[in-house]
Amino acid sequence: MTFLLKPLLAASRPSEQWALGSLSLSMLLASLGTSIANVALPTLAQAFNASFQQVQWVVLAYLLAITTLIVSVGRLGDLMGRRRLLLAGTFLFTVASVLCGVAPTLALLIAARAAQGLGAAIMMALTIAFVGETVPKKRTGSAMGLLGTMSAIGTALGPSLGGILIAGFGWPAIFFVSVPLGILTLLLAHRSLPADLPRTTDHPRFDHAGTLLLALTLGAYALAVTTGRGSFSLINVVLLLTAFFGLGLFARVEARAASPLLPLAMFRDPVLSAGFAMSTLVTTVVMATLVVGPFYLSGALALDAARIGLVMSTGPIVAALTGVPAGRLVDRFGAYRMTMAGLMAMAAGSSTLPTVPIRFGAPGYIAPLVVITAGYALFQAANNTAVMADLAPDRRGVTSGMLNLSRNLGLITGASVMGALFALGSGTANMLTARPEAVAAGMRLTFGAAAVLIAGALAIASASRALARRAVPAGA
Repeated sequence: MTFLLKPLLAASRPSEQWALGSLSLSMLLASLGTSIANVALPTLAQAFNASFQQVQWVVLAYLLAITTLIVSVGRLGDLMGRRRLLLAGTFLFTVASVLCGVAPTLALLIAARAAQGLGAAIMMALTIAFVGETVPKKRTGSAMGLLGTMSAIGTALGPSLGGILIAGFGWPAIFFVSVPLGILTLLLAHRSLPADLPRTTDHPRFDHAGTLLLALTLGAYALAVTTGRGSFSLINVVLLLTAFFGLGLFARVEARAASPLLPLAMFRDPVLSAGFAMSTLVTTVVMATLVVGPFYLSGALALDAARIGLVMSTGPIVAALTGVPAGRLVDRFGAYRMTMAGLMAMAAGSSTLPTVPIRFGAPGYIAPLVVITAGYALFQAANNTAVMADLAPDRRGVTSGMLNLSRNLGLITGASVMGALFALGSGTANMLTARPEAVAAGMRLTFGAAAVLIAGALAIASASRALARRAVPAGA
């Protein structure tokens, strides 16, 4: 990994290097927390004598905390100071990691995971917001690529590291491993991050009503698409209707608020609104590769568990290796060009993924997966750079929170909707007993939809470019 970071760090002052190090560790920890607990669910079910439906809340509590609070904590950082809030979030994450490891009951473990998720929400929202304060604008893309790399490493490392720790030391170790990293992150951030600007006496008030409404709305949506693990019952309908009603009420409250959490005018900016929408669509497709891939590799290509794990590790490894180079391409060729290039790569990979493996087997699956993942790394670096460029300092936190929220919404939507499409195309609810041709049919439907989503993202990118140019006065 050192050879990937060397070009970026060599061009940075020592203070920038320490700051980038602390931000990178923050992103790594938050991403690691997302993926490391999944592998422990069977062990936790045995340890606490609980059902799978009960222990899945160990994962869901973390996810819900991030989804419901990430925009609010981003805005809070804009108002009270990003440095002090990031330090507080890192401290909370570290303490909550200890509490997770010593939790005597499942209920306390779930509560500690929710607290850990709040710390992760702060860390995710503010790391991207800090880039504009720590790195010159000409190297913003490289820094965004670095953060994308660390996010991919954390996500990829979680399952394998968690399995090793559980086998050697028991399930508490998957939470204790974050404690020394959290302490190191806290020390680096305290030493290197720029001080907060002095607060003025006329600073805007925090929008409590908007914050509560947005949290309830996002929580209802997240529960609607995760409850039932792909099935859709009355409770899902009620939660979805609650989310839509809450969204309308939130928009009404924000339109009247003196200092809104999310000024509705920001969505009239074509670059911002397009960036959020594209991020949701793209991460929905990425999640499809993670959810559908193992069933396809097992059912259609007849791979055993070890080979499935090897093939599935390709995506995160490619993301980790391409993040920093993708950021350097953004710095050199511009965010819009690289956004389009990344989306076109993802469209090509999504279109060929259901068909090429039929002829070439596992290598025919890996090749399109590499194209999709590299395209995603390029898109993410370019899109984050475009959205965060030229923002007023007092809007960086909330905008970074929106970027992370759009990504998270895409992940949970992809897990639910794309999984349901796969089952629909396969014509069976039990994928473990599905015939190879049925699994292949499900794959075609799923990634046909994925190609449509990427085409939609390409259309949004083109339209936002045209609108942004039209908004610039002639001769400007």
